[in-house]
Amino acid sequence: MKYVVVSGGVISGIGKGVLASSTGMLFKTLGYKVTSIKIDPYMNIDAGTMSPLEHGECFVLDDGGETDLDLGNYERYLNVTLTKDHNITTGKIYSHVIQKERKGDYLGKTVQIVPHLTNAIQDWIERVSRIPVDDTGLEPDICIIELGGTVGDIESAPFVEALRQFQFKVGRENFALIHVSLVPVIHGEQKTKPTQAAIKDLRSLGLIPDMIAVRCSEILDLPTIEKIAMFCHVGCDQVVNVHDVNSTYHVPLLLLEQKMMDYLTKRLHLNEISITDEDIQKGNQLLIKWKSMTGNYDESLQTVKIALVGKYTHLKDSYLSVIKALEHSSMKCRNKLEIQWVEASDLEPETQETEKDKFHAAWNKVSTADGILVPGGFGYRGTEGMILAAKWARENKVPYLGVCLGLQIATIEFMRNVIGMKDGKSAEFFPDTDPESHVVVYMPEIDKENMGGTMRLGLRPTYFQDNTDWSQIKKVYGNKDSVAERHRHRYEINPKLITQLEENGLMFVGRDETGDRCEIFELKNHPYYVATQYHPEYTSKVLDPSKPFLGFVAASAGVMPKLLDGSLEYEGSADF
Repeated sequence: MKYVVVSGGVISGIGKGVLASSTGMLFKTLGYKVTSIKIDPYMNIDAGTMSPLEHGECFVLDDGGETDLDLGNYERYLNVTLTKDHNITTGKIYSHVIQKERKGDYLGKTVQIVPHLTNAIQDWIERVSRIPVDDTGLEPDICIIELGGTVGDIESAPFVEALRQFQFKVGRENFALIHVSLVPVIHGEQKTKPTQAAIKDLRSLGLIPDMIAVRCSEILDLPTIEKIAMFCHVGCDQVVNVHDVNSTYHVPLLLLEQKMMDYLTKRLHLNEISITDEDIQKGNQLLIKWKSMTGNYDESLQTVKIALVGKYTHLKDSYLSVIKALEHSSMKCRNKLEIQWVEASDLEPETQETEKDKFHAAWNKVSTADGILVPGGFGYRGTEGMILAAKWARENKVPYLGVCLGLQIATIEFMRNVIGMKDGKSAEFFPDTDPESHVVVYMPEIDKENMGGTMRLGLRPTYFQDNTDWSQIKKVYGNKDSVAERHRHRYEINPKLITQLEENGLMFVGRDETGDRCEIFELKNHPYYVATQYHPEYTSKVLDPSKPFLGFVAASAGVMPKLLDGSLEYEGSADF
């Protein structure tokens, strides 16, 4: 097993996740099997109870693990399926060690950070790195480990020490470190001092960088590269210039141009790993397809304008998987994506009374959009604005996609304005009101006391119902009888109302295995009015977009016929 660690310095949010994902993708283009691990130094067991405005979105895996959003990056770039154990947090590792101590596993010893906690981290990495994560079912060849946070922070100290020991445990030829740093441009001058200081701190902790990935808004000058190489004790070929490019999907090609793989192949003795001609061919096809995809991005002339009506729009990372699913779909549809961010509460009449500018600006975005998307969320704030957006899309024949909460509010809107149930509402927002008015109800099997890990989580099947051959979403899914998607919710559409809704044209085309729980609805006689109780964005891949999102973008861009006849495929093999 070869291990490549990606760490970061100077500032947080510097792009370690994209660099780690891009590096892993390039290893795949060479024919190797790749996995990823994310280390998060926060005390939470997982990201499930963290506010999207605090930490960005919570990403959900097949096994129901609620994890850091970077695991989504890994899955999207590498086309792998990770587990909750691929996300290591301080909370998880301390709980693991304490449980072992309580059972007496340490034989009466004084349990300490070194060696007990650091050994537990190393054992965790070795165990998880060998879990098969792709359709081959084979053990990976290379594991990319991203160390979250900034090197030097007190929170990450035990993990840094564990990795320092780990490099000797696995051997130099099996361990490489890429450190991501920043070169700011001040008054036109590229400043290297922050990078020099970051590398000095890294070396003082016992980790020696094999490559320095330098983030900069512009292409680095040769003297800047030479200065970094000299003062950071590396060769010029070990300094990778990660300057701003058209999109994050161009980063792998940028790294490839700078011969990053040539260096890492020698450094990690990759020629010692046996790979077949079929693996090599598969890797070549992946690279061809990736280049075709980025070419679509660069050459797109048309723009598709999507109004994203949400309640966490002040931090765009709250909707990272939604954004990525839209990007994947727009690239496949050969359209440039323009997201119009709409804070849902700005659409409500009360906003007009106090902040007319926000109200009119929000409605201008909604009314001029090619498509309207309402993503997931929790709590009452902004939901009346979402209902108004869903009503606009329904009445004006504008393509609409609702995800989780987006399905629930669109159903409430339909009950109020089509069926006439004017007091229709959700039990989430008004739990103490008349149950007869609850369009959305609490799922009976859900724990109402504990918050962490108690929702309906993970990969679950959805079955298309009989007589749904007319359904566009079924056609986009390839006319399958069933699909498996990831869930994260506590509430559902009241099963008692399904018959009444369907009699009025809101068809529950996809249901769970019981046939009672709504998973997909679709409005008849509309260009594309679809909503899912599950989160299809979690399984979207760069080269294989989420089907509900792809159908939504295709309808919004006016290319649905091309999607359905298969003329939007990338060059190269569809199987990568």
